[in-house]
Amino acid sequence: MADKPGTLADLCSALGKGGVNITAISAPEAKGKGKVRVLVDDIARGRAALKEAKIKFSEEEVLDVELDNRPGAFADLAGKLARAKINIVYAYATTSPFARARVIVAVPNVAKALAVLSRKEGPTLVRGD
Repeated sequence: MADKPGTLADLCSALGKGGVNITAISAPEAKGKGKVRVLVDDIARGRAALKEAKIKFSEEEVLDVELDNRPGAFADLAGKLARAKINIVYAYATTSPFARARVIVAVPNVAKALAVLSRKEGPTLVRGD
């Protein structure tokens, strides 16, 4: 997306008008053009809303993981993936003192990561979409 006033508002507005809830978003600083990553509650409706608004997009599968909100929780997850030789391409997260932490993690092989993280000793996996 272009790095100018209103582009993020346009994206969010298009999704809102389409009845699509944003469940996570990452919009890092960018010069010129940058990537905004958005996790939505309804992929098909999100796709339709962005097409209707003529907003270019691509899709990728990510992990949406819920962790204990405690020091070292993300280190445990990252370590588990590292031991399985799974690289974390990018991640973003949010926490609250009143809830568990939520981490969005992109990896090259989602199926392998799901298998590794679904083992009993791992974090709670919410969904992978």
